[in-house]
Amino acid sequence: MSKIEKLIQRFLSKPKDFKYAEVKKLLRHYRYTELTKGRTSGSRVAFINQKLKRSILLHKPHKGLLKPYQLTEIKNELIKAGKISEEKEDG
Repeated sequence: MSKIEKLIQRFLSKPKDFKYAEVKKLLRHYRYTELTKGRTSGSRVAFINQKLKRSILLHKPHKGLLKPYQLTEIKNELIKAGKISEEKEDG
C-alpha cells in the first residue's frame, strides 16, 4: 500500500488527530489547489479543483488538528466530486 493510499485510509477512518498538513496532501492528490485571500485572509482557506469546478472551504485549525465536522465535510465533498466512495477510494 502506497503512502497516499495509507493517508486516504487514515482519513476515511475519521481519526481525532488528522492534521491540516495531511488534508493539504490528500487534497493535492485529488488535484485541489489551496487558495487564500492574501495576508489578510486570516484562517479562511479554499481548496479548488479547477477541472471539476468544485471547492472546499475551511478554516485553518489553530492547533493544526481538524475537527470531526471538517473531516465529514471534506469527505462529503470528495464523494460528490466522485473522488472517493463511502467505503474506499475510487480515484
